[in-house]
Amino acid sequence: MGATLAELAVRFGCVLQGDPAVRVSRVATLQNAEPDTLTFLANAKYSRHLATTRAGAVVLDPRLADSCPVPALLSSNPYATYARIAAELHPQSVAIAGQHPSAVVDAAAHVDPSASIGPNAVIEADAHIGPRAVVGPGCVVMRGAMVGADSRLAANVTLCADVIVGQRCLLHPGVVIGADGFGLAPDAGKWVKVPQTGSVRIGDDVEIGANTTVDRGAIEDTVLEEGVKLDNQIQVGHNVRIGAHTAIAGCTGISGSTTIGKRCLIAGQVGIAGHISICDDVIVTGKTMVSSSIDKPGMYSGSLSADDSATFRRNAARFRQLDDLARRLHRLERDGNASADPAVNQ
Repeated sequence: MGATLAELAVRFGCVLQGDPAVRVSRVATLQNAEPDTLTFLANAKYSRHLATTRAGAVVLDPRLADSCPVPALLSSNPYATYARIAAELHPQSVAIAGQHPSAVVDAAAHVDPSASIGPNAVIEADAHIGPRAVVGPGCVVMRGAMVGADSRLAANVTLCADVIVGQRCLLHPGVVIGADGFGLAPDAGKWVKVPQTGSVRIGDDVEIGANTTVDRGAIEDTVLEEGVKLDNQIQVGHNVRIGAHTAIAGCTGISGSTTIGKRCLIAGQVGIAGHISICDDVIVTGKTMVSSSIDKPGMYSGSLSADDSATFRRNAARFRQLDDLARRLHRLERDGNASADPAVNQ
């Protein structure tokens, strides 16, 4: 199978450099590529491997075309173009419509005939499974939950009651959507559980990584807007709202009632406090603790080791003043040196 470079250039809007008849059938790295493989170069630190690659073709920026010893597909965004071509060369397996004999589907559930329900899956009453949706092995779709057209629950995914998943979503193994949020009211040294009466609404084209959890809202819904991408092992607390096309890396924790804007990029192991907001187009670097709202686009970093709270707050306040203090010290030193210079005092 595979495709010729001529076909790929036309389909993906690339400029072709080299033999249009070359056929590629799979992808590989620059270092390990073979003549039937396609690879890419998007990160400058790997450019040293370009000269020796044996790939059938390389997807790369036009500015590197003269350095490429093999055919090339030239693109202004090599990584995104490679991703689209790779998806064509390595298509997802097509699920067979119908229900596995071991699946348990309530008579009051609504399952489109084109959907696929895998082994040991459970579909409860009033659940809705859309056209061509896939509910994989061991998945549970509880009462009133909805799975949109062409969405895929990989395996052992749990959608709790009334959760809504949009179209073309991908939920990886172990994802849990709509479990109760951490709502507890203190009372005389004990805890009283606060009923979590909201749900979770997930937009179209969302991807959620393995073992990530998204809690249902306490009163209103937790919301993931269209195109959100979540990595593995992320905790999204109740009543959180994540804006469209925001991507969040693994092991990040988002406390309840926080709003994150559109097109944000949150790196791994970030901690985000509750009841704050982050505006659109913010980048937060790894292991940063976000304890207050961010209202200006840009890149943010910061992490301090644990201390008693009073000392930590004083040091944190002083840390924010360091740049101003350094500038003042520089001016004092400059003025002091100038006063000490005999030539200045003559």
